Amino acid sequence: MSGRDDIKVQTEQIDQALVVQPHGEIDLSRSPAFRTYLTQAVKKKPERLIIDLAEVPYMDSSGVATLVEAMQTARRTNAKLVLCGLQDKVRSIFEIARLDMVFTIVGTRDEALQS
Repeated sequence: MSGRDDIKVQTEQIDQALVVQPHGEIDLSRSPAFRTYLTQAVKKKPERLIIDLAEVPYMDSSGVATLVEAMQTARRTNAKLVLCGLQDKVRSIFEIARLDMVFTIVGTRDEALQS
């Protein structure tokens, strides 16, 4: 498969939404590659950027910083960024940092498409 620094990311266009779904841990070694995917996604100027984290069992602070950066970039292009599918470990990181008050976080991809 791919090297340690690579991350598998699937993207899917659904109406005016662009869904980005990373697979695997997002840590210091993988955050730069994930940042590149998110930058490319925002450049497509979707009305809604959905980041589906259902396949991410762990995220460290560099991954969170990457998402904060993506949210700021999305705001500049008037895109709505929505996180969905957070596993418990990942959700707790957002809650501890109080970022659950900053991000729009919903349970499922379907909810993200509706929110």
